[in-house]
Amino acid sequence: MTGVVVCVAVLAVAGAFGVLHRQQSGRVRVRGRDDGKRLDAAELGGELGERATLVQFSSAFCAPCRATRRILGEVAGMVPGVRHLEIDAEDRLELVRELDILKTPTVLVLDADGRVVRRATGQPRKADVIAALGEAV
Repeated sequence: MTGVVVCVAVLAVAGAFGVLHRQQSGRVRVRGRDDGKRLDAAELGGELGERATLVQFSSAFCAPCRATRRILGEVAGMVPGVRHLEIDAEDRLELVRELDILKTPTVLVLDADGRVVRRATGQPRKADVIAALGEAV
């Protein structure tokens, strides 16, 4: 009987963790550690957008990275002055460590000066990205 109780408790905790993780993944938010970080074209390997830049950190075998690439490309095409840059996390480990990128995809929203204003870990929703751009401009 004790084994059944332990099993049910473990399943309940795992289920609660899964629900919480799913709600948090892909949300665009501000992190205190990003405050004041500024990136330039040399660090990113591409020019910044006139109004904002969407920087995506990806890896080769990341399925959500492909969907994120599509979403960010669509947003950059819809909003004038916004540019999408994709960085292979494996090729740029020093930048990944400096920016505290823990998983892919991670998206950074930069303002026109290259300051990090928002961050999303996981596949973001298009509406959330567009809303974050409103704050970057």
